[in-house]
Amino acid sequence: MTKETPAPLVGHALIQSYLRTLDASPGVYRMLDAEARVLYVGKARNLKARVSNYARPSGHSGRIARMISETAQMMFLTTRTETEALLLEQNLIKQLKPRYNVLLRDDKSFPNILVSRAHRFPQIKKHRGKRTEKGSYFGPFASAGAVNRTLNQLQRVFLLRNCTDSTFESRTRPCLLYQIKRCSAPCVGYISHEDYAALVADAERFLQGRSTSIQANLAREMAEASEAMEFERAAALRDRIKALTAVQQVQGINPRGVTEADVVALHLEGGQACVQVFFIRANQSWGNRDYYPRTGAGADEGEILEAFLTQFYDDKPPPRLILLSHPVQNEDLVAQVLTDRAGRKVELALPQRGEKAELVENAARNARESLARKLAETASQSRLLDGLAEALDLPSPPRRIEVYDNSHIQGTNAVGGMIVAGPEGFLKSQYRKFNIRGDSLTPGDDFGMMKEVLTRRFERLLREDPDRESETWPDLLLIDGGAGQISAVAGIMADLGVDDIPVVGVAKGIDRDAGKEEFHRPGQRPFALRHNDPVLYFVQRLRDEAHRFAIGTHRAKRAKSVGATPLDEIPGVGSTRKRALLLHFGSAKAVSRAGLQDLKAVEGISETMAQTIYDFFHPQ
Repeated sequence: MTKETPAPLVGHALIQSYLRTLDASPGVYRMLDAEARVLYVGKARNLKARVSNYARPSGHSGRIARMISETAQMMFLTTRTETEALLLEQNLIKQLKPRYNVLLRDDKSFPNILVSRAHRFPQIKKHRGKRTEKGSYFGPFASAGAVNRTLNQLQRVFLLRNCTDSTFESRTRPCLLYQIKRCSAPCVGYISHEDYAALVADAERFLQGRSTSIQANLAREMAEASEAMEFERAAALRDRIKALTAVQQVQGINPRGVTEADVVALHLEGGQACVQVFFIRANQSWGNRDYYPRTGAGADEGEILEAFLTQFYDDKPPPRLILLSHPVQNEDLVAQVLTDRAGRKVELALPQRGEKAELVENAARNARESLARKLAETASQSRLLDGLAEALDLPSPPRRIEVYDNSHIQGTNAVGGMIVAGPEGFLKSQYRKFNIRGDSLTPGDDFGMMKEVLTRRFERLLREDPDRESETWPDLLLIDGGAGQISAVAGIMADLGVDDIPVVGVAKGIDRDAGKEEFHRPGQRPFALRHNDPVLYFVQRLRDEAHRFAIGTHRAKRAKSVGATPLDEIPGVGSTRKRALLLHFGSAKAVSRAGLQDLKAVEGISETMAQTIYDFFHPQ
């Protein structure tokens, strides 16, 4: 008689079994299900005490009880401090995306204004990404539009240049910005270095919130110019004062008592959350942005805000003050982590009265209204996805739809575009472009282009996530094309071993009229939807968005290639040498035909560089 194998431990009993091997060290724990998928990542000041809470059979919220019941394995990693545990926890959450954790789904950086110090006459411009360039940075701004509006206003007031250094050096006369009083034309010597430096200093003072003194100085200078009968200069100063006044009027919310802060307000409803962030810098509102973090199947406000703050400021410098709408779990710990990241003290505050409370109340109202709009849009989108599943005979409504389209002109500058849509609408951060590389493709071979795009897309998915645990695997592929196109795509997917994903082709019907589209599926007869079906309009929107994205990408590539020359491929030939060669010879073709001695005669081209250029065009 064989002895039965005992059933594996799960839930409370499993968690209880780990307690005897744990101590009071700080660290991070992971809870996994029977298929080794991570359910939850948590941190603890005392691992044994924290895990013992999960071992209790009762007293848990519905969310935690479900998580415990699914737990079939746990993993532990000790750290030196609780701060290290918090940082490790958030890194693992971003990497693993566990179901029961709060996750901020955001991969966008924020633009800043940079006053560059790389040139004698500093340039003012928009900057996004790492702060590696020398200069003064001001931000973050909520959007590129907010930066562009501010830059436009700053140019009117302070007349700073925004041209690149190469453009600056090549100017022989003022550009249009000087004519419309947006630049002081330092490129042609219309302003001295000292006077331009004073304008730069004024602009930086304004961005730091010290606009009152600037306005007073301008008024004094205007009065002095009038007394000296320098009426043209007085009029120019008057225009700058008017522009500065206009800037101050359009800034929106301008708190007098808050110089630098982020206002973070949360609204939670129906298991979904909206976090609204307002950026206050230099006593001015620099815009706001809303976020919809995944709530981990029902986390409360304190846990959501803690996760949001630590993930949001993972790649951004936090301000000195963060005003909150709700208390945060482990407030001291979060403040310490943000302080360490900023290299200076960061304070978390929950204001109850006064101007700061009004700022939080305004952000909370925006969060509430944004979530209401989002829920309404999601409900409408859900109905469309349900209808799409019914029309295409899908097993369930798709969570991720990928739509593909190609764009080219007689095979040149060919690109493929992929757009993504789901229950939350278009997911523009997930859009991808594919520069068609196939050297063996016949120009205009749409089948070959689609094969290259799909192969690159799904080979990467198979390499990075073969078990399909992430949310990046599609539930439906829509292709702009008919029976031939869809048959070819089905063959490509079968060759890749992912033929279980539904593929549907959308082709223009009779007379290629919109509204008469036919839908094609591998091995099945085409069909059409009635002309006023909301699902048909939805598919048309998806196809048109893919077409717009592919054409826009193609146009950008074509525009870039128009100014390209073979000189761009020569090592050591940058914009200055390229310009010198083109001015000397007239064209890139003439450069390619030039002799070695002729190349040496070009200003700025050394003997070594002349030899490099000559060898590039004469490899034999």
